[in-house]
Amino acid sequence: MTDYFLWIKAVHIISIIAWMAGLLYLPRLFVYHASAEVGSLQSETFKVMEKKLYWYIMGPAMILTLITGIGLATSWGVDIFHHGWFHVKLLSVILLLGVHHALGLSLKKFAEDRNQRSPRFFKILNEVPTVLMIIIVIMVVVQPF
Repeated sequence: MTDYFLWIKAVHIISIIAWMAGLLYLPRLFVYHASAEVGSLQSETFKVMEKKLYWYIMGPAMILTLITGIGLATSWGVDIFHHGWFHVKLLSVILLLGVHHALGLSLKKFAEDRNQRSPRFFKILNEVPTVLMIIIVIMVVVQPF
């Protein structure tokens, strides 16, 4: 393996950790925000925290994860598309992108004081990235098929 490949892999892992941290933390913030009174100091504080997490940590980490992930995938060449594990991993990443986007829509609704979702909804949504992460790690490490 070349040093270049190992550096890309290292940056990929670091960016995944940062992105996953945000994907796990933002819904938890939404759980508490959904319970806060609209216009309260607590609600306004959550808005600032959520915005900074989404735009300054999650967004750049997601982009860096995708760029480095594509770089790593291309190192396999077209052969990677012949592995079932890669298709499951790719679908799971696409679903993670969907969760990221859904969180962004919720962020916008909270910012506009238009959230209609319950804390329970966000508690359940909080579990989705964990399940997808488990699937992705198993696919990449074990490559079961």
